[in-house]
Amino acid sequence: MNKNVSAHDLHISLDPVTEEGLFKWLLASFLMGKRIQAEIAAEAFRVIADKHQRDTPRKLANCTHRQLVAMLGEAHYVRYDETTAERLLALAKKLNEEYAGKISNIVEASADQADFERRLAEFEGIGPKTVEIFMREAARVLF
Repeated sequence: MNKNVSAHDLHISLDPVTEEGLFKWLLASFLMGKRIQAEIAAEAFRVIADKHQRDTPRKLANCTHRQLVAMLGEAHYVRYDETTAERLLALAKKLNEEYAGKISNIVEASADQADFERRLAEFEGIGPKTVEIFMREAARVLF
């Protein structure tokens, strides 16, 4: 049962494009990009972004590793909780430090869509699957 969860399913608006919507969709794509059931990944997104309000790179970066592991556990996202927590913190840190916390700054720094995808893949824990999930919906509003 590997249903594609959409931004719409998670109540994330990408139209009009906002930093909040883009980051939430990147966070959701990151969680769904792992070998984990889509519904568990969606629940992990809801717990982190909605319930605990860690819905911006700054707010996410201000979590401790333990807090993130606990949030993932709350959503039963336990198979990769330790590494996922580490990589989410690394994602927020890199986004804040290298792109001032804005996905639009990654777009501006990129020559084209392929360059943007390459830059996304430079984030620890973002592989081809996460890029594919993110671009499935973000490409139409970004490029």
